[in-house]
Order: sequence, then structure tokens, then C-alpha cells
Amino acid sequence: MIVSQRVDKVLQLLPERLVKIIAQNILSRILKKYSKMHIEGMENINGLEGPILFICNHLSNSDGLIFHKVLKEFDPTFVAGVKLNGNSVTNLGMIVVKTTTIVPNTPDKEGLAKIIKILKNGENLFLFPEGTRSRNGKMIQAKRGLYLIAKMSKAKIVPIGIYGSEKLLPISLDGDMKSETFHEADVYINIGKPFQISEKLKDEDKRKYEDRVVDEAMRKIAQLIPEDYRGVYI
Repeated sequence: MIVSQRVDKVLQLLPERLVKIIAQNILSRILKKYSKMHIEGMENINGLEGPILFICNHLSNSDGLIFHKVLKEFDPTFVAGVKLNGNSVTNLGMIVVKTTTIVPNTPDKEGLAKIIKILKNGENLFLFPEGTRSRNGKMIQAKRGLYLIAKMSKAKIVPIGIYGSEKLLPISLDGDMKSETFHEADVYINIGKPFQISEKLKDEDKRKYEDRVVDEAMRKIAQLIPEDYRGVYI
């Protein structure tokens, strides 16, 4: 199932408030129809106060829509790459889901500053540390920006593992986001316990310390998903 581009054009003509309501309704119906969610670990975050930095592996453009629904009471802002557009469903998601953008694979100081400010203001944030969707379902190396965000914001970090969403909204074989469509799928979500980054060891090299912090955080995610999905964090 794919949302018609004609719907996109109609929504562009309507008032912003009405567009958001319609988009929310469309996406809720899509998720209800195509996804069966299995959620574990909610007890780990019940009553948890912000700021919270949620981190998760990334398999599909449906991930943000799923967590917008699952973490509704925490109302997190999602970090999105500035190139995330062109697909009708994704465009609807950008209307509904609260986002802050960052330029992928660049030292985007302005984007990082906005992200850290959100957390320092006591709000919650959702980050996919890998920076992009996995093409084969296996975890890939995370970006070092995770360390900077965690260190400067001092936010509580909550690891989350997801799998099955790569079947719900698969990446198209030709790489064309516009051809991505929804399929019926079971989606599994496992929420881990909150943690904060470890302290730098005496005489530890700064770069090695930063890499260790990121690696430790990503392995907490890896522990929440089946071994076949863990990739470089096996």
C-alpha cells in the first residue's frame, strides 16, 4: 500500500492545522491495518522524567511513525536527515512527527546545537545513531555525534531495539523512496533500561574514550534484538 501523490497535492491546499489532523488519521489507519506491534520493556520507562535521549537501530522509514505512536506520552522530537523527503508516506510523517533536522555525514554544528538545546530545555529526543537505515537489516557503525549529544546534554539515555519494520515498509530494491509500499508485518519493539554514558578512564585517549562510549551505547541496543540483526555489534 502506498499513499497517493494526489493526496499530497490536496493536503497542500488545506490549512496547516487541518492537514495535521488528516495526516495523523491516515497514518494511524495505515499502522493499524498493516502492523501488529509486540512491545516489551515499557516498565523501564514508566514515570521516567526528561530529558530523555531515546536511541534505536534503524530499519525502515516507518520507524519514526511507529515510535511516534509507541512513545506518544513522551512526545519526543525526532532527528531527521535533511534529505528525508520525496515519499508520500514520509512526507505525511514529517507533518505529524515533531522533527529537528541535521545534515548527514557532515560536521553540522548548527544542527547539533539545536539537538542539544532541545534536551537541555528538558524535552525528549529520539535519535537513530546509525544515521541511516540499514540496507540488510543488520546494525551498522554509529555516528560519533551520539557521544557529543549525550555528553553535552547529560540526558538519560534509553536504548530501544526494533525488528520487523523492515518488512512493514521495505527499502525498494532500486533505492527509489517513492516506490516504497506498506506490507503486513509483525513489528517487535524492546525497550531497555535507562543509562548514562560512562566516565573517561584515567589516561584514556580522548578519541578512544568517545568511540568506547558510542560502542557501549550501541551494544545496549544490540542486546535487545535477535543476533541476526546485530551486525557490527554482534
